[in-house]
Amino acid sequence: MKMTGAAILMNCLLEQEVDTIFGYPGGTILNVYDELYNYGDKIKHILTAHEQGAAHAADGYARSTGKVGVCFATSGPGATNLTTGIATAYMDSSPVVFITCNVTENLMGKDSFQEVDITGISMPITKCNYLVRSASEIADVVREAFAIARSGRPGPVLIDILKNATAQQAEYTFLTKDKHYSSGRLETLMKRASDDFKTPSPDEKDIDILVEMIKESEKPLLICGGGVVRGRAQAEFTEFAEKIDSPVAITVMGGGGFKGRNPLTTGMIGMHGSQASNMACDGCDLLIAVGCRFSDRVALNPELFAKQAKIVQIDIDRSEINKNVLTDHHIIGDAKKVLSMLNERLDSQHHDEWKKYVFSFKTETEYDEGGNKLTPKQILSSIAKLFPDDTIVSTDVGQHQMWAIQHFHFDYAGQLLTSGGFGTMGFGLGAAIGAKVGNPDKTVIHITGDGSFRMNCNELCTEQYYDVPVITFIFNNKSLGMVRQWQNLIYKKHYSQTTLDRGPDFVKLAEAYGLKGKKVSSVSELEEAIKEAFEWGHGYVVDCVIDMDEMVRPMVNGGGHITEFIIK
Repeated sequence: MKMTGAAILMNCLLEQEVDTIFGYPGGTILNVYDELYNYGDKIKHILTAHEQGAAHAADGYARSTGKVGVCFATSGPGATNLTTGIATAYMDSSPVVFITCNVTENLMGKDSFQEVDITGISMPITKCNYLVRSASEIADVVREAFAIARSGRPGPVLIDILKNATAQQAEYTFLTKDKHYSSGRLETLMKRASDDFKTPSPDEKDIDILVEMIKESEKPLLICGGGVVRGRAQAEFTEFAEKIDSPVAITVMGGGGFKGRNPLTTGMIGMHGSQASNMACDGCDLLIAVGCRFSDRVALNPELFAKQAKIVQIDIDRSEINKNVLTDHHIIGDAKKVLSMLNERLDSQHHDEWKKYVFSFKTETEYDEGGNKLTPKQILSSIAKLFPDDTIVSTDVGQHQMWAIQHFHFDYAGQLLTSGGFGTMGFGLGAAIGAKVGNPDKTVIHITGDGSFRMNCNELCTEQYYDVPVITFIFNNKSLGMVRQWQNLIYKKHYSQTTLDRGPDFVKLAEAYGLKGKKVSSVSELEEAIKEAFEWGHGYVVDCVIDMDEMVRPMVNGGGHITEFIIK
């Protein structure tokens, strides 16, 4: 039947079983929002305070549910406000479809009001993007975009639709997801697609080679990367680790891919990695990285990284192989599939002496808990004690992020939401809102710093209006803590523009948005605030006062050898 481009778009979202959209309207996307008005009983729309908040919310929804997130924005500044959120999703392989609308065809290329080339701008930070000029293109493009976002290595896709295309009429037939590949265009696309758009099949010979390498190894080490989380391969990874009896180091993005409470866990690896993880990396004879791209925060000095080991990389994305660290062997494929094939071929191994050596080093930083100051470890221990084990944790970026990842024990994929690749301050609250909307039966908390919270606190209005009961914990040291730490250790204590001796009063800010809050400076006050937040049952802000010079430990300098700790 014939319908407008806006109606086709909405029906295509129903084809994809979309139940939630995060967005912000404007002039060029008004036809779509007018049509959305008719779908209120089928699709929930969350109006955020800012387009960047919408982008992060859609991302948090995607990471926590395993579904494709959806975000709407208008043209010009509406579209460009999405770019940080798009880049965040791209760096962390999160499947989000961003849908913007642009000026009409006759105004394109004329510097018209709120015109911008968002497809050109977003090209380097999307898996694929589209400029849609007619209503007849919309159905095929939307179906293709969702397939690309979720397939192979997941990631964001942007669709920019000209306003006239949303008003035009075209023929449309509703197709359920299972019929998309037989519709013609999508099947053709996926047949000719590059590895970016499809899941490569592991080579059996490559699997067999790794099996022999494992049998010969006496000191293996596994790295659990973000690919284990994105591929929801935690069960297969756990079986693999326990079968080969190997210590497991976890990257920032790998949190939840392997249980933090498993006795094989050595903790985080890299710049702020545990002594056990970093020493194991330096001493192992076989290092197997699953879904890990060896970023500069893990392989700080690629030439010296795991220098005594044969290095094996398992990744779905061929472009990541040998990009940062040269490997001795690699397997291209989905983590779940590759690990399943390995588990079928392997017998149980035992490496008691090696494990004894590795676990002679600390897997978690010990802090001096004496005195009358609230410490990061005390805050996190109280949260861990009083919240359910399956609580979803969203973080911003900085010291609080590292403390949370060091001291929380994440048990499943999608439990930790953090910007690991792009390092986006301002990610956390939007992501927490998206996660709670997608997981209404789970507790969701937001861990942030006073610097990061200033960048996203406007989304408290979204939290209040939609009654999304996220509990925010601010690690308030009145500074840009991570930058100050570097200034302290490396820049001769030149604290240039990192002191935040200014407002707002975060408790009063929460109250201004119709929420509750409490400032705490002791464990007893903190636990009282947590209990009050649970009883309140709505959004709540806990302002935790910590020392300005508290540091993330351990720390290795950028470019240094992984065992050369500046501080332990």
